[in-house]
Amino acid sequence: MRERRRFDDAFKAKVALEALKEEKTLQELAKEYEVHPNQISAWKKQLLSGASGIFVRKRQKEKELVQTKRREQELFKQLGQAKYENEWLKKNTNNYTQRTTRNDRSE
Repeated sequence: MRERRRFDDAFKAKVALEALKEEKTLQELAKEYEVHPNQISAWKKQLLSGASGIFVRKRQKEKELVQTKRREQELFKQLGQAKYENEWLKKNTNNYTQRTTRNDRSE
């Protein structure tokens, strides 16, 4: 049984672009690149569906990046607050249990 082959993104793009040109049939491309025709069709569909992402405006990408960074900062803030509260609760729970056990002993 043959081991599963993995293809890098550049290779997939190259084959998909060749398929888009339609200068050769899928069968010819499959033989040339030693890939199944169905795989070439899948890469071609993937290329076409993701092609619009190339034209996304730079501002939109920057805006999304800023929003992501803000969200990350908020999550870190919440995490820090939760850690602080957890430590405070541990400390005060220990103090409370120590006081209660002392009171129980003295009675």
